[in-house]
Amino acid sequence: MAMRHLLLSLFSLLIPGLALAQSAQPPSEPSDAAKALVGAWELSNPDRDRRCQITFKLDPAPQGWSIALAPACAVAFPDLRPIVAWTMARDDTLKLVDAKGTTLSELNEVESGMYETTPSYTHYFLQTLAATGRERITDDLFGDWQFARSGKTICQLTLGNTAFDADSFTLVLKPGCDALITRFGPVAWRFDRGQFVMLDAKGQSWRFEENEENTWSRIPAMRPPLTMTRPAQ
Repeated sequence: MAMRHLLLSLFSLLIPGLALAQSAQPPSEPSDAAKALVGAWELSNPDRDRRCQITFKLDPAPQGWSIALAPACAVAFPDLRPIVAWTMARDDTLKLVDAKGTTLSELNEVESGMYETTPSYTHYFLQTLAATGRERITDDLFGDWQFARSGKTICQLTLGNTAFDADSFTLVLKPGCDALITRFGPVAWRFDRGQFVMLDAKGQSWRFEENEENTWSRIPAMRPPLTMTRPAQ
């Protein structure tokens, strides 16, 4: 009898741990609808006088897939500050969740490139940058940039406006770049579905996504992260 009580006590202690481990598992293979969400979107209220940029990723997070909210989101939408992940229901309903898996906002696609919250939640819209007229174009990136890690600039470069080939533009590294960059040896760049793509002479690529204006982070994320920003004027 004493052994039975001991086993039951041990089992009761293990249950919360098992539940936590299960909740930390990444979601199943993403649907086509989930894959279509990957990238930068604009979250806004109906009047669009409050808005910020959200970036959806397919990197596993404790309660779904990872998500990056621009700093402006915390000011514009304080109720959404706890968001740490996103996931999709079987009916392709988009759910934005906190660290406990609680749904903070739920949105349905109302037309291509636009989601709207369901009636149970605060009224917000989610649109692709193309739908808002804010889609990045190559002209936005011409000029000088820099790479940084851990707050330290490790390379300066110029994104040229002359063609490297039929699909990309020239890229020139300035002297003194860190070996992380020179080993890869980028020579060209282009846009691909909202992502910045840097290519070496063999056509191998590094991809970056824009987390906030003029701040691009390499994907998948590195440790410490590698970011590309405009030099301070």
